Amino acid sequence: MPTWLPRFVRPKLLKEQGIVGMNARNARYIAAWNARRFYPRVDDKLQTKQLALDAGLSVPDLYGVVRTLRQIRDVRKQLRNYEDGFVIKPAHGAAGDGILVIDGWRGDRPRRAGGRAMELSELDDHIANVLSGMYSLGGRPDAAMIEQRVRFSSIFDEVSHQGVPDIRTVVYRGYPVMAMMRLPTQDSDGKANLHQGAVGTGIDLGSGRTIGGVRYNRPCREHPDSEKSIVGLQIPGWDQLMELAAGCFELSELGYLGVDVVIDADRGPLILELNARPGLAIQIANGEGLDHRILAVDAHMVARDIEPAAERARWSAEVFARPEATHPTEPDTETTRAAEPA
Repeated sequence: MPTWLPRFVRPKLLKEQGIVGMNARNARYIAAWNARRFYPRVDDKLQTKQLALDAGLSVPDLYGVVRTLRQIRDVRKQLRNYEDGFVIKPAHGAAGDGILVIDGWRGDRPRRAGGRAMELSELDDHIANVLSGMYSLGGRPDAAMIEQRVRFSSIFDEVSHQGVPDIRTVVYRGYPVMAMMRLPTQDSDGKANLHQGAVGTGIDLGSGRTIGGVRYNRPCREHPDSEKSIVGLQIPGWDQLMELAAGCFELSELGYLGVDVVIDADRGPLILELNARPGLAIQIANGEGLDHRILAVDAHMVARDIEPAAERARWSAEVFARPEATHPTEPDTETTRAAEPA
């Protein structure tokens, strides 16, 4: 992992570019708009999934839940029925830790997304580790969720290393304000996690096209493994994704949240999980600060009733669309230096 420290940036420049730092995010957005009583709705992935289903929002299918060690042997037999693979994840996990993707079988052994076959005992051990709380927030005992393995659109095969890209959208007061796609790399071990080396590429909210990227907090234009361009990629089902993200406001009752969505080749956008404390690297990926967009939403909301999710999504797509002539090929250098890599 390369080492890089931003040089000193004048506070005036940060303000001009609308850069939101961690302290401002925590005080002005998270503390102000996210009541702690609603945190379990997003911190517990099982609860998130049920709320989404009750609201009619699309999520990956849930195959089963393992809550005790006794259930591991029985669930192993059930998993053999899923020839196309499955995903095991902790219900209270964070930062992608503990997620195991199985894309099929090699004989009687499950095959990981990277191609390596696992022994069944390894699968048992992984589930046991999830139950023990190894990957959960605070290390408390957890449950293991077994979900549908999403099949992402083939147009991203050359810019995604052995994993499924996801799209993070920051939603403020019910309005999508900024989005980025996270592309797995060899360094990130096929996971869409920026802290582990994945690529984050900004997205124009108006068109759903990627506009440039960031990796290890440095701007980039190509995927590090394939060397293919990450600029100008069209996200399938973009209008549906925007409406889905906006609808998570009612689901969570959080005024500032991150909505993580994956695009299934057959079913379209599916909610993967929600985050009450979305990080700020999305500003680097987009070459723009969040503050100006958040202020635009506040101005729009003055003396106005809450609009339906579809209308909020359309408003954001129109107001925050980038003019075609000004689409950047990579994030602005000064913004990259200024934004905090949270």
